[in-house]
Formats: sequence, C-alpha cells, structure tokens
Amino acid sequence: MSDPIEVADPEVADLIAAENGRQSRGIQLIASENYAPISVMEASGSVFTNKYAEGYPFKRYYEGCETTDQLEQLAIDRAKTLFGVEWANVQPHSGSTANMGVYTALLEHGDTVLGMA
Repeated sequence: MSDPIEVADPEVADLIAAENGRQSRGIQLIASENYAPISVMEASGSVFTNKYAEGYPFKRYYEGCETTDQLEQLAIDRAKTLFGVEWANVQPHSGSTANMGVYTALLEHGDTVLGMA
C-alpha cells in the first residue's frame, strides 16, 4: 500500500504520464477539462481521498474527522475572504442532481434503473 504508482502499476503510471504530456502540449477550451495545477492534483490525491466526512465541520457523524474539519474550515475561511462574504459552503451540492440530469435525458417513463449505494 505504500508503493508509488510507478511500482504498484507501471502500466497505469505510463498512461498517467502520457495523458499529462498530452495535456501539457495544448490548451483545453472545455471548462470541465481545465488543466489543474500540480498543487491541486496533489491535494486531490492526498490522504483525504480515504476519508468519508458526512456533515459540517466539527459536527460530523463519523469519528476521526478532526483534521478533515480543520481542512474544510480553512477552505471555508478562504472562500469567505475571497468573495468578501460572511458565510460560505465549500461542499459539493450533490451527485443526485447530476444523476437526475442523466436520467431525464436518457430514460423513458417506466424504465428500470439499478443504483449502487
């Protein structure tokens, strides 16, 4: 579990390197495909990937969220400063909204959907 991707799965590491090269040679004009800075990719792939933290900072349902709470509070404080507001929520709205968009676009009344929770 502590091996870097190059050791754990060289084939995937090669594909990541190839995609990184492709992205660095051009500009993506699709908003959802903007090139994230290395610092953002490092944070996104950090140990916080392993943590489930339902609820709001310092009021979580699950234990062991102390550091997660601190990180989310830092993000909240930075968002409030950036936008000059007194309140901010940095949590994603919901995957359910995205799912409903797909369902209404692709399904007909009476279709069956299997969902995994």
